[in-house]
Amino acid sequence: MLKQFALAATVALALGACSKNDTNQAASGTQVSADAPLIDRINNKGTITVGTEGTYAPFTYHDESGKLTGYDVEVTRAVAEKLGVKVDFKETQWDAMLAGLDAKRFDIVANQVSLTTPERQAKYDKSEPYSWSGPAALARKDDARVKSWADIKGLDAAQSLTSNYREMAEKYGAKITGVDGMAQAIELVKQKRVDLTLNDHLAILDYLKKHTDSGLEIKLVADAGELRGSGLIFRKGEDAAVAKVNEAMVELQKDGTLKKLSEQFFGEDISVK
Repeated sequence: MLKQFALAATVALALGACSKNDTNQAASGTQVSADAPLIDRINNKGTITVGTEGTYAPFTYHDESGKLTGYDVEVTRAVAEKLGVKVDFKETQWDAMLAGLDAKRFDIVANQVSLTTPERQAKYDKSEPYSWSGPAALARKDDARVKSWADIKGLDAAQSLTSNYREMAEKYGAKITGVDGMAQAIELVKQKRVDLTLNDHLAILDYLKKHTDSGLEIKLVADAGELRGSGLIFRKGEDAAVAKVNEAMVELQKDGTLKKLSEQFFGEDISVK
């Protein structure tokens, strides 16, 4: 009798242990390490982290209620919805954004990034573009010196040191004053501490629409041939995730979501070249 009880207890303990192990294994099967490929989190309907500035209207900013929004933000949310994943936005300064991607603080960057340099193209991949734009030069209305790109030679330009606009300003011979972002650059132009700033044409248009009394105006806009497509940015080696995001982006183009979001923030469709 005692032997039978002992045997039953042993079997019960063994079954309990197996059941517990099976449960743990099942649970661990749905958990994805932060170091795992991004495609694993996408396939397991997990959470993707997205680096963005939060101060770069109309692409990424906070509305009057404090909610993070903007064209890039809403496109990213639409992509996440198509993929069935959650999105966790991590706000950071522009100059730290790609470094954060390198350090795996983010899975993706959504902040109007164009991979225009060989260095960036070697380190990062980009999704299908969701916007097309080009550089423009913003200066004071009473400054008549700038009539062509060649005219900015020797002038002081306020630029983020890691942006392609800094590279363009240097290409045409401007002297560079480093800033954290567009808002600071514009303030320096208004205060006459610098002569101009180069930035995205659409972002500048949005600023001027909201600040009609700024005393600033667009002096130059890039030619149509210089339009660049901006997409979501990934570390190299995430090919499967990029392909999955591209599928979602194509669907958003076909179903009119990108057009709708474009018109919401810009009044026209900027998702097509």
